[in-house]
Amino acid sequence: MARRTKSIKDYIFFAEDALRLERQKARKLRQTKWWRKKIASGICYYCGRKFKPSELTMDHLIPLSKGGKSVRENLVPACKECNNKKKYLLPWEWEDYLARLKGENNEE
Repeated sequence: MARRTKSIKDYIFFAEDALRLERQKARKLRQTKWWRKKIASGICYYCGRKFKPSELTMDHLIPLSKGGKSVRENLVPACKECNNKKKYLLPWEWEDYLARLKGENNEE
């Protein structure tokens, strides 16, 4: 019996399916006591500013697009501004970005 080789479409389908599953896990975690406790302080993980808990979003430290998972160790509360700026950056890429911003502000 001949083995069927996987096409690029098979890999894309698998990746989309895995991404859908991780997003589903994140939605479920958002409904848990653990997440409510995590956002109760109202502090953004990235900028440290205080917000209403309802204004915080769930962010993946290692983005799903870069292989991150929807597990407690990879999820942090973030304000919408930080979450939108961080996008798909990895933690060290985000820190480099912040360091560059601070450097630009110090030059002024």
